[in-house]
Amino acid sequence: MLRSRLTRSFASAAILSLFLLSGVALAEETFLLLDSRVVGETTNAHLALGTVTKHLANPLFAEDKPWEVRFDNLYANVIYDNEEKLFKCWYSPFIADLKTKPPMEDWDSVRYRPGKREMGVCYAISEDGLKWEKPELGLVEFEGSTKNNLVLRGAHGAGVFKDLHERNPARRYKMFYKGSRMSVRFSADGLNWGEYVLCDAINARGDTHNNAFWVPERGVYVGITRLFDGQRLVGRTESRDFLTWTPAVEVLRGDKSNQTYAMPAFRCANVYLALVMVLRRSDDRVHCELAWSPDTLTWHRIEPGTPLIPLAETRGAYDWGCAYAAASPVVMPDGRIRLYYGASNGRHTSWRDGFLALATLRPDGWAGYQPQDPAAPATVCTVAKAWPADALRITADAEGGSVTVSVVDSDGKTLARGQPVHGNVTGAAVTWEDPSTLAGIGKTPVRLKFELTQARLYSFSFQCR
Repeated sequence: MLRSRLTRSFASAAILSLFLLSGVALAEETFLLLDSRVVGETTNAHLALGTVTKHLANPLFAEDKPWEVRFDNLYANVIYDNEEKLFKCWYSPFIADLKTKPPMEDWDSVRYRPGKREMGVCYAISEDGLKWEKPELGLVEFEGSTKNNLVLRGAHGAGVFKDLHERNPARRYKMFYKGSRMSVRFSADGLNWGEYVLCDAINARGDTHNNAFWVPERGVYVGITRLFDGQRLVGRTESRDFLTWTPAVEVLRGDKSNQTYAMPAFRCANVYLALVMVLRRSDDRVHCELAWSPDTLTWHRIEPGTPLIPLAETRGAYDWGCAYAAASPVVMPDGRIRLYYGASNGRHTSWRDGFLALATLRPDGWAGYQPQDPAAPATVCTVAKAWPADALRITADAEGGSVTVSVVDSDGKTLARGQPVHGNVTGAAVTWEDPSTLAGIGKTPVRLKFELTQARLYSFSFQCR
């Protein structure tokens, strides 16, 4: 997948774009090191999750409206709309539930027993993604008034996205959710939604954050939902028209102690990534992990048991109990990744207050290779391939260390060697000791050999004419 670092889309999927550099059009192709198809062999190297930073403005908003009885898992869907220059968030609180919450010190002693519950879909907007407004839309009645930010009632775990692939303006926004059964809806503006269409063939339990997206290689929409066989499972379904869906099949499971609760997925560079919410039955809390897939069919977890978005250590903190990642990240113009998430200060099946929160990752910082033994260097060799011979760039954290890249042939002979790259860098160009040695390399399968000294390497990319 091609993308530009100068004009990165705010959308979650990487897109084809061009660099304009000294009047010459250059395309950039990025490879994430977490993609095992890229890596041939390693020595003293460990693939480690990236490190998120929780925003100082957290929590961004809370349950502060009469129809926001309980955020529960929030199931947020956040996009940046390039056309309207606006952050948009669709989220799903319970708008009907028990309304009397005991003091926090009694949450463990007073059992939470939900009453007759109803989930709705609400809408919020922001100019900067930090200060949010819940506009009075006048669309849906709640307790005799339409002065609220509801866009729909009775939809459970709605996945909402703006479909840039769609040519029909009336279907620009799509919703994938569970009503009485699995269903879809369409909208021209994300606010006014058409009638529901039942999708019984999916045959999924669906009581989770349902999520759908376009997969260009297969020419289908893929829906991620929940199955159940005594424990919570991740199910996958697909459709060519967003109307007729295949039966959902299992694509990921944990175990009965650590169950896969929800799994929003999205495109990133040449792979698909997923944010896997894991329900820890031992303490009834939920954290977010990372998985990747080459095709949305087979998923690989990265450091299972290790959170990408860790829970707070202090009990009562806004995200001590649960963290449910939003449906897709928002990539800022500088490449920094925003991970919005639903946070709560209590346990999964207990009383809790709910919030929208934000964590950030450095560009391409999902996961990277670093030395297993920090006292020794690590090496990461790519598979043999006819890599482009144009400018090579790397993204790495090498403050106090270095990353050195060589081009080697099938026998391990060094054909070209770069000068060490130091510091924390994003898209840093590799300077070659002797640029003339690169002549003709692009026509022959070769391997890139990265030597890491007290450094973590996330990705490499080529600028190609």
